Amino acid sequence: MKLSDITRLTELAAQRLPAALVTDLATGEQRIVTRDNAEPAVRAALEDDRSGEIDLSGRRCFVLVRNPAPRVIIVGAVHITQALAPMATLTGYAVTIIDPRRAFATADRFPGIALSNDWPDEALAALRPDARTAIVTLTHDPKFDDSALIAALRSDAFYIGALGSKKTHAARLERLRAEGFGDDDMARIHGPAGLAIGAKSPAEIAVSVLAELTARRRLKQAPR
Repeated sequence: MKLSDITRLTELAAQRLPAALVTDLATGEQRIVTRDNAEPAVRAALEDDRSGEIDLSGRRCFVLVRNPAPRVIIVGAVHITQALAPMATLTGYAVTIIDPRRAFATADRFPGIALSNDWPDEALAALRPDARTAIVTLTHDPKFDDSALIAALRSDAFYIGALGSKKTHAARLERLRAEGFGDDDMARIHGPAGLAIGAKSPAEIAVSVLAELTARRRLKQAPR
């Protein structure tokens, strides 16, 4: 690999932009592609996080995928978060917990997890959610969750989940409509968050949320 290619891949990684190094197996020629300029087969490999050999215009090539780590941003350092954060980490996500309440978001309660005590809108502005980011709000408090959801809807996050009852979610949607969001925006929010598996305990709810998030990422849809 050329030094210039290494430099370019490093730059793209710093910008959290998916990229792939495509090598012609017959000639050894290499090129870097991003999602915007990739052939459909390469784009599919990027979306699936799958390196391997493929045919491109009749030539056998090896596609080395270099995607940024997927992220889960959780708003609310609550009991469900104590189960969801380590589960998401084990599944391969880089996890960040946002909660301005410093007594809740502590290293003792969330060892090894990135924490932010900024307000959700400020924290999300700094984190810059992208198409490889999931955002889950768990506080049940509109002053935290609503600002996070507004920021999430203005991002390319692949999954947006909000905990709460159907009644709570309906009221939440009305507040977001008052902020100027429409039906397409509302459809992006999974609320109540999580698959309908009858979850009761914090750990069971965390399982249901992570399952729905996984389905949205891998299947491009979340079954109900």
